[in-house]
Amino acid sequence: MLKKVLIANRGEIALRILRACKEMGIPTVAVHSKVDRDLMHVRLADESVCIGGNNPTESYLNVPAIISAAEVTNAEGIHPGYGFLAENADFAEKVEKSGFTFIGPSADVIRLMGNKVSAIQAMAKTGVPTVPGSDGPITNNQDKTRAIASVIGYPVIIKAASGGGGRGMRVVNHASELLQAIALTQNEAKTVFGDKTVYLEKFLTTPRHVEVQILADSHGNVIHLGDRDCSLQRRHQKVIEEAPAPNIDEEARQKVFKACVQACKDIGYQGAGTFEFLYQNGKFYFIEMNTRIQVEHPVTEMITGINIVKEQIRIASGLPLSVTQEQVSFKGHAFECRINAEDPNTFIPCPGLVKQFHAPGGLGVRVDSHLYSGYRVPPNYDSLIAKLICHSEDRNSALNRMLNALDEIVVDGIKSNIPLHRELVRNEGFRNVDFNIHYLEKIISKK
Repeated sequence: MLKKVLIANRGEIALRILRACKEMGIPTVAVHSKVDRDLMHVRLADESVCIGGNNPTESYLNVPAIISAAEVTNAEGIHPGYGFLAENADFAEKVEKSGFTFIGPSADVIRLMGNKVSAIQAMAKTGVPTVPGSDGPITNNQDKTRAIASVIGYPVIIKAASGGGGRGMRVVNHASELLQAIALTQNEAKTVFGDKTVYLEKFLTTPRHVEVQILADSHGNVIHLGDRDCSLQRRHQKVIEEAPAPNIDEEARQKVFKACVQACKDIGYQGAGTFEFLYQNGKFYFIEMNTRIQVEHPVTEMITGINIVKEQIRIASGLPLSVTQEQVSFKGHAFECRINAEDPNTFIPCPGLVKQFHAPGGLGVRVDSHLYSGYRVPPNYDSLIAKLICHSEDRNSALNRMLNALDEIVVDGIKSNIPLHRELVRNEGFRNVDFNIHYLEKIISKK
């Protein structure tokens, strides 16, 4: 087992990792920016190191500073959490070359799955269902590009190979718009990601966003922990997630579980990972793989009872998974509401002093948050301040439990999107599973 873990992140995920380490008896090192010296996990960690200024490039993206902090504290492992450097293959490689253990997959696998073109090609080879597309980067041959789009059928979507977070994507409805849209997307991709490579896919009009959680160790063991539905999104950012995904064709579900497990074996994956799919008309279409812990991992933990962060640490320590596929059981239903420090109507970030924070409680209620009364939310980072998770015996009772929890939670002093969550959990279409990835945007546009 790793003897000391450095947490290369902040906020709720840093606290989540710290708690897992404490349960495993592993000492922790918290690295932080100047403004984050009062974060809860910094106060609770065995050691803490300030690694730079408040701008992420000066601290949480400062690779030399993070590795130096690991050196001076004699840490063995580095957990990247999500965001920041979590899916940066160069960082993973530098961690390993510096003599530390990166708590995640290998740099080569991160590179393979980090480029959407190579990821789709790799998944197609292993039998994972993919969206009809260009099967590779768009070239300068305009006639060939037009022909590919015609075969795929309009509408099509242009995607940046190195894209993410909803950036580097453009929908094209007519052939006359194609070439200009490609040029615009290439320019955006070059500016944002430093890579102008783009590819084409069929644009599915009413899909849901369904993902599969997997765990794989260094002993050849790979298991899945079921699926999640993350269709309620705004600007490609998830707002509410649930597990298991409701109203999924069971035969298609079991096939995609089997395909994801096999894919991990084929590419030599180790760690926690998530296969993301579009699901429409009973069929799954692979879109990307996240080679890290997901923000929404708690809903899977609630229905399986498996601590995913602990499994990450076990895997990185060279130990086998603590459970086999046969031992994984799924009980009940769980939801997660992402609580952000933002105006619920304009979605403008609202940092500031939290005068009072009260977390809801009761059976089946979990709150993952770094907030406390008197904490000041800085303006420098993502606006996520809490994750409210509710679990119950079925979907309807879990939603009702979430309603109670949303009525109980108090975040005073700053604005948050709690009112939006209260509205969504009561929404008839959401309750009846009559939604897709465009559903939330339509609700917001009507306000």
